[in-house]
Amino acid sequence: MIHYALTCEKTHRFDGWFASSDAFESQRDSGQVHCAVCGSLQVDRALMAPAVTAREPALQSSEKTALEQLRDHIETSSDYVGLRFAEEARAMHEGRSESRAIYGEARPDDARALIEDGVPIAPLPFIPKRQTN
Repeated sequence: MIHYALTCEKTHRFDGWFASSDAFESQRDSGQVHCAVCGSLQVDRALMAPAVTAREPALQSSEKTALEQLRDHIETSSDYVGLRFAEEARAMHEGRSESRAIYGEARPDDARALIEDGVPIAPLPFIPKRQTN
């Protein structure tokens, strides 16, 4: 299918999809294509800019690199406490454990309870490596 921007004699613009250029011309010439706004049968293709694909992969690549750098920084400067995250974070907050940088995993209800109790935590934008291997 080919997408065409169409225009009528009164300069109304609308879109149409056709199997081919010949199909558009055949349907137009037989009176099957009319303006969606005013009903005019005097319809032709409007000037269109060519579709140019964005460089999406390059953006994703740089974003991935930034996330990888963040992950590397957190993993090298923090202790992974795994599923004991909520327990360790609470113990440090209450002074029962030495304060240090940690990361790990917590169930949503445990994370919510930590936040409600004023324990300074934040979700990380990645899954621990032990879950990605």
